[in-house]
Amino acid sequence: MIAAAALALTACSGHDAEQREPGTSQPNPAPQGANPDVKTSAPYPFGTVQQKVPPIENGQVPLIRRITTDKPYVFLTMDDGAVPDPAAPKLMQQNATHPVLFLNQKYVKGHEAYFKQILDATGATLGDHTVDHPNLKGKPYEFQRKEICDDADDFQKSLGVRPSLFRPPFGNYDQNTLKAAAACGMRAAVLWTAAVNDGVVQFQSGDKLKRGDIVLMHFRKTFTEDYTAFVERAKKDGLIPVPLADFLG
Repeated sequence: MIAAAALALTACSGHDAEQREPGTSQPNPAPQGANPDVKTSAPYPFGTVQQKVPPIENGQVPLIRRITTDKPYVFLTMDDGAVPDPAAPKLMQQNATHPVLFLNQKYVKGHEAYFKQILDATGATLGDHTVDHPNLKGKPYEFQRKEICDDADDFQKSLGVRPSLFRPPFGNYDQNTLKAAAACGMRAAVLWTAAVNDGVVQFQSGDKLKRGDIVLMHFRKTFTEDYTAFVERAKKDGLIPVPLADFLG
């Protein structure tokens, strides 16, 4: 078992390296998300809202660590974009995991076609992870707002999609972070309850994935090992990967 504080240190270590705006948001670009040659069975029509995200209060986006559900659903997220593994698009098509990609502009720049391919073909959702991946906690509001807003603005221009889900780098945040995220059009700040590192799924509690878990992995050199470990673990624990965006509508 791994403590929450220790797990937070695995988030985007960098060693590898209120409402949607009409026409710009992207809850799910490919509703069933898979290669048409690969037959998958979806538990519901992907791309349809299953649950609503809590409202923005006091000018702050809600902080989401897990999803409350009585269904056997698990949610995959991928951070940074430091290593654009060429195997990633095919793996995501074959397994239909529908991840949220919380990306940094500094890593996406120069690799826009790669990430656009994933977004267009796999049912993945684009998320905001700041421009340069700084530790936001304790930073001035305007610094945080610029990091978050500029990331979203750049993706709207370069990928044709403006993200509306946000993840703070390293999982570190303060009230300014949640306020800045709201000001930039984010609907929620998303953390995690399990992570995959070096081909091993790590849990904040217990010894298996549980329904409603949000799982963190990264675009790293170990992408294939990490992705495969998640898929196998979810299957072993009787869980179905579904789009997180559908539960934060």
